[in-house]
Amino acid sequence: MENSTSARPNFFDSKVLGHPSGLFVLFFTEMWERFSFYGMRVLLIQFLTMSVIGLNPGWEMSVVDAGAIFATYAMLLYITPIFGGILADKYIGYRWAVVVGSLIMTLGHASMTLETEFFMYLGLVLLVVGTGFFKPNMTSILSEMYKSFPEKKDGAYTIFYMGVNAGAFFGMMLCGYIGERIGWHYGFGLAGIFMLLGTLQFWFAKPIFGAIGDVPNKSTEVKEETSIDTKDLTPAQQDELKRNPFTTLDYILIAITTIIGFLYAFSDVFYIVGKIRLFPAEIFGMDGKAVVVVTGLLILMWLIISRIVRYAKVVRDRMIAVIIFAFFTIFFWMSFEQGATSLIIFARDNTQRVLSGDKALLFNIFNSLLTIVPLLIISWVLILLAKQTIKKALLSNIILAITFVGVWASAIWMLNRDWSLHAYEVTYDAIQTQKVDKEGNPILDKHSEPIYEYKAIHAANQPKEGDNVVKHTAVVSQLATLAKGDKVEIYQELGNFNILDIKQKEHLTKQFAEANKETEIVQAEITEIKDNQVEITASWFSILNSFFIIALASLVSKLWDSRFNPPASIKYGLGLIIMAIGFGVLAYGSHGITEGTRVSMMWLVFAYFFHTLGELFSSPVGLSYVSKLVPARMIALMFGMWYLAIAIGNNLAATLGGQIETITEQYSLSVFFLIFTVVPIVAGLLVITLNPVLKKLMHGVK
Repeated sequence: MENSTSARPNFFDSKVLGHPSGLFVLFFTEMWERFSFYGMRVLLIQFLTMSVIGLNPGWEMSVVDAGAIFATYAMLLYITPIFGGILADKYIGYRWAVVVGSLIMTLGHASMTLETEFFMYLGLVLLVVGTGFFKPNMTSILSEMYKSFPEKKDGAYTIFYMGVNAGAFFGMMLCGYIGERIGWHYGFGLAGIFMLLGTLQFWFAKPIFGAIGDVPNKSTEVKEETSIDTKDLTPAQQDELKRNPFTTLDYILIAITTIIGFLYAFSDVFYIVGKIRLFPAEIFGMDGKAVVVVTGLLILMWLIISRIVRYAKVVRDRMIAVIIFAFFTIFFWMSFEQGATSLIIFARDNTQRVLSGDKALLFNIFNSLLTIVPLLIISWVLILLAKQTIKKALLSNIILAITFVGVWASAIWMLNRDWSLHAYEVTYDAIQTQKVDKEGNPILDKHSEPIYEYKAIHAANQPKEGDNVVKHTAVVSQLATLAKGDKVEIYQELGNFNILDIKQKEHLTKQFAEANKETEIVQAEITEIKDNQVEITASWFSILNSFFIIALASLVSKLWDSRFNPPASIKYGLGLIIMAIGFGVLAYGSHGITEGTRVSMMWLVFAYFFHTLGELFSSPVGLSYVSKLVPARMIALMFGMWYLAIAIGNNLAATLGGQIETITEQYSLSVFFLIFTVVPIVAGLLVITLNPVLKKLMHGVK
């Protein structure tokens, strides 16, 4: 008994909720990193596509180009961790890799606050490089902590995963709100501040971890690698340990596919930014980029197949199973990651986000509970951690306390701002015109009555002879207290009017003058004081994924622990189909809507519910099955393959998401969402059909 106790690492002596305090240091470090990552991500597409003239101007980039830039960024995020993991394993250790990655990402967020073209792209590059160091090594530290306690590892990963979702939840909520309401650079800046503070609290917590995550001891590594006793192994296990060295041809093919892959990743960005083509415009009369990329994929397939066939049967079959799962994971992430592009555009441009009266009151109550309750729970965990570690890591606890003061202050400010808004009915002069379709036919409502649109009169839109000028009204929310009869100036942005203060008016006037355009500021009068009104930010809907994960994860995990636990391929297939239902909901909800009309926010809420449920069904089939199916010495190769599949899926997601406006113009918004309904359903049915084959290939692994 004494021996087992003395063998325990020191870090397990101080516990929080039954786990070592070091786990919760990692929990908060990952939480602040995810806060920064998702806080920036939810703003990026909006910033790139917002008009260059406005209350919160952006770059007015087309959604196609913005999607292409995000596609490169998303793809590289899953490739650089492969190199970051190798560097940490062999040279700098996990802790230094996490710190270096965090600092690089902090510089990336700082660069993006400047909002200039050079610093924006530099910021994205730094975030990609920093993620490469950070992402793989946090979980490596966690694995090392629980090396002697495998029975507790599942619980540890569950807690750690909650940190991931808590960070994503608050990052998208607070950075999104501040970015949309105050200014993009403030949102980007807030992400950077918490990234830096999270880095410092991790660094000063070193006494809690001891030697865990330090620079690897090569002599120990050699001993561990060569200490395998093969005499007690079965013939199949001995086959697994047989070497399959890379040939010179393998290395050449890896180099070729890697070069093609990086050229593909950067091709759109180079053309958008500098009109530089990385591929020939045409090869053999066909699109040059397509020819080179298809060639690269064929070479990669040949390389994978040629390596797999050299292994013993059991290993070969299991690796084939991993490759099949990796192939289908492309379709999952291609659809699921629409949350970073098209769903944000849909929330901003096509969703009714203005609530009045009782609906506004209910939303404010719900949003307050949604913000305060999780913060109270996590703050309670922070207090428990401080009780255990304040003597060992005083500075770390102080910095962690500062981060929570900051996040509490931001949350209270956000909620107070929404509760303090006043609603006013404003009246202005407008030109009334009847809505027509592309063929010029009048658009009628469900009662066969004509639908009219009203364009406000301002310097850039003066009435012509014969125009029907009418008085029109709009309800506007405003922090300032105004009275009935007050003359105000309003400006329309994203379909909603805003009452301007002096500073905003000067800012807009200057922008229009610099663009050599007439102003679009409208003269109006307050004609009625209304009930409260609130406008939900487009970013807010993105938090629903994290909220539903936290709410549903335990229920789904209980299903996997019961006798109803289905095979891996069934789980994955159901995950694809359930996620596709979410897009089917959006396709149905957006059916028949025309330009300028918006759908109920509940369609988006239901969509995120099904997307999250699909994710929870699919997530058990991910990296855990790679580790189960592949021998230890081939884990790195197959993890690389898995991350490559996710990278391709993310790249396709952003590229296709950028087509939302193009497809909507040519067909309809409903058709756009149908693409992400049909493709995953087909993929899901196919992987379920393959269950007998996959079961045979997995050779007993469950």
